[in-house]
Amino acid sequence: MSATRNVAVIVGSLRQGSFSRLIAKALAALAPPDLHLTIVDIGQLPLYNQDDDGPAPPAAWSAFRAAVKAADAVLFVTPEYNRSMPAALKNALDVASRPYGQSAWNGKPGAVVSVSPGALGAFGANHHLRQSLVFLNVPTMQQPEAYVGGAATLFDERGNLTNPGTREFLQNFMAAFARWIGLTAPP
Repeated sequence: MSATRNVAVIVGSLRQGSFSRLIAKALAALAPPDLHLTIVDIGQLPLYNQDDDGPAPPAAWSAFRAAVKAADAVLFVTPEYNRSMPAALKNALDVASRPYGQSAWNGKPGAVVSVSPGALGAFGANHHLRQSLVFLNVPTMQQPEAYVGGAATLFDERGNLTNPGTREFLQNFMAAFARWIGLTAPP
């Protein structure tokens, strides 16, 4: 049996009851036993401003950077806002990529799941996020792609995933992500 890999889950929506957060929780429940997923919140992060990134950066930045650095891999679960990723998610990318030359993202295997009540499954956000991950040197799993559409119909009133097809897809996605981490994680 392989060692447990810790995965930082970055949820792009700040809303506690968001479809993205519900999918993130479902992914954690469906992950293989050798993956341990932890949601790392981004809502407390002040907007990135290089003027504040001196010897004593905001405590929330330091804590977030440390959480990302401690993870073996990162999983992004995001909605789409105006055909792009939410501003809070972009801010989180910026915060953990600084100071220059000390990016917490560097070399961490990653995957992206985009979520929408619409039919396209937040395709635009998924690909816009991937564009940033290329620059941040996050080797991002290419297949299977994960665009979760119709999210409003996938959960019961308690937030439990009720769609068997989506459950199977997400379980297969997590198994593929575990293999991806095994192939790309630094030794």
